[in-house]
Amino acid sequence: MPVQSLFPTFVYTSALQRANPRELNRQLLKEGRQLREDDPAGRRWSAKNYPGGYTSYGSCHRLQRISPTFAALERKLQRHVKAFTDSLDWDLEGRELAMTDCWINIMARQAAHSLHLHPLSSLSGTYYVQVPAGSPGIKFEDPRLDRFMAAPPRKADARQENRAWITIPAAAGQLVLFESWLRHEVAPNPITAERVSISFNYNWF
Repeated sequence: MPVQSLFPTFVYTSALQRANPRELNRQLLKEGRQLREDDPAGRRWSAKNYPGGYTSYGSCHRLQRISPTFAALERKLQRHVKAFTDSLDWDLEGRELAMTDCWINIMARQAAHSLHLHPLSSLSGTYYVQVPAGSPGIKFEDPRLDRFMAAPPRKADARQENRAWITIPAAAGQLVLFESWLRHEVAPNPITAERVSISFNYNWF
């Protein structure tokens, strides 16, 4: 083929573990909801920055350091992080790629994550703890979008690699990894049941 694929953007998706994650997710959900009750600073931050939902991002964002359950999640993520960074051909010699942040997100009805990226991080991701039917997935933006200028629109049935936006469905027990510069968002939760996820950052610098 005369057409080459240059500068691709990679996103990694996988089940966290081969075994059913029900027990791990039950404990993560229990601790997350208890944290919401015990975290007035986080609730205040969420009321201002995450209307309708709760996140510990602004108050308690290193859960892997204070909870054995979240530390266990960090250990389970290690093989996935290695697989993804190997596929990216990252040269990680000389220092450790380490988890720096880990926080919980509880999306009630109409809560949303607006378009953002994760500054000062190398690798980011999310793990889904509870995803009721009808919950939104994670939507990624083509990082070249601001350079398209006079490019014609894409066909409605364009191949995935040629679309400007891609939504990856959420499912309990699944994880998504991506480079931290890749902008993404989560649409408003249209259902009453809570969508619960854990987000995290890794840094190499």
